[in-house]
Amino acid sequence: MSHLHRAWPVAAVAFIALVGAAGFRATPGVLMVPLQDEFGWSRATTSAAVSVNLVLYGLTAPFAAALMDRFGVRRITAAALTLVAAGSGLTVFMSASWQLVLCWGVLVGLGTGSMAMVFAATVAGRWFVRHRGLVIGVLTAGGAAGQLVFLPVLAWLVEAHGWRSASLTVAAAALLVVPLVVLVLRERPSDVGLLPYGATTEEPDPPRTGDAARTALRALSGAWRTKAFWLLAGGFFICGASTNGLVGTHFIPAAHDHGMTETTAAGLLALVGVFDIVGTVASGWFTDRLDSRVLLGWYYALRGLSLLVLPVLFADSPHPSMLVFVIFYGLDWVATVPPTIALAREVFGPSAGTIVFGWIFASHQLGAAAAAAVAGLLRTSLGSYTLAWWGAGVLCLFAAGMSMSIARSPVARAKVPEPAGT
Repeated sequence: MSHLHRAWPVAAVAFIALVGAAGFRATPGVLMVPLQDEFGWSRATTSAAVSVNLVLYGLTAPFAAALMDRFGVRRITAAALTLVAAGSGLTVFMSASWQLVLCWGVLVGLGTGSMAMVFAATVAGRWFVRHRGLVIGVLTAGGAAGQLVFLPVLAWLVEAHGWRSASLTVAAAALLVVPLVVLVLRERPSDVGLLPYGATTEEPDPPRTGDAARTALRALSGAWRTKAFWLLAGGFFICGASTNGLVGTHFIPAAHDHGMTETTAAGLLALVGVFDIVGTVASGWFTDRLDSRVLLGWYYALRGLSLLVLPVLFADSPHPSMLVFVIFYGLDWVATVPPTIALAREVFGPSAGTIVFGWIFASHQLGAAAAAAVAGLLRTSLGSYTLAWWGAGVLCLFAAGMSMSIARSPVARAKVPEPAGT
């Protein structure tokens, strides 16, 4: 252990923090039916609260990247976990739909948004040179798979002890991670007298920004003038729509519509999470070696094809065809993240690229929010999710073409200045 580089314990704590924050993001799919039974809230009403969560989750990300640069990763992460715990715990007292929006949407959206994928990108970018893509893949898998692996436990708690027990469990899990973050997480390798893992020379730390909002907005103003930004953001919009917004939010209610129990459907989503770990870690490994544009093209195309066939696979119990979908789709759940982060750094520069990725991730969550709301409205008005699955599948095929169209040279870097002190 004395020869273990400090980067690995830092990455391990970041992984645990991401899993802890993922817990509450798993609850909407499990709680939709219980909330409808207790309060009479429709799928459209609960989907609206989820949409607020997803929007704030995404829009917080670019500002969180700048806040981490200004105030430090450790402080922002500890505060974010505390906010998640507060939002989760307060749901047990709610009695009106606006309180659902406040707890699920605002508090948890802000908390989880402060620990979104930019957190993984920041930790990996500061602490690793060698295996950076692999580490991003592992951290991303922790956040995404943690959201899904929590589902069977939460579904069991809801069934055995009511939905409030699930909310309190998530709140406790988030709080338990805070001491680990405070004790182990450090800002940069230079803080403990080390180089980043795999680095051979020391690079000066970039100056800290004086205004996080100005830094985030300046990065956006430079990036949105480039075609690469819109292609990345458009592809990630579709990525969010076809994962968190649609499958993550509505898979369990859709399976319930076909007679499958919530616990069984949650188990299938958990299996998606297990294979997501394999797929995202592998994607990080491939990102270190292959063209990220080609990887994204394949990922989106294969995801689109799988969603086009999903409507005919639902039944009252799992069968081999559904299990094939779960494995195939799971491998592709967030495999798009490592190559997208790599392209943002390549095109916009190492430091500015992380903040620009925050805005790209914001588009991911806007897509998720749109899909969550639209799918809920379709289910309420048509009694079926079929059009939602087909629409997402077609959009993914468009995303594949967009990804392959991204320029191969970093033409935009000069237009997006690196963060500087103010």
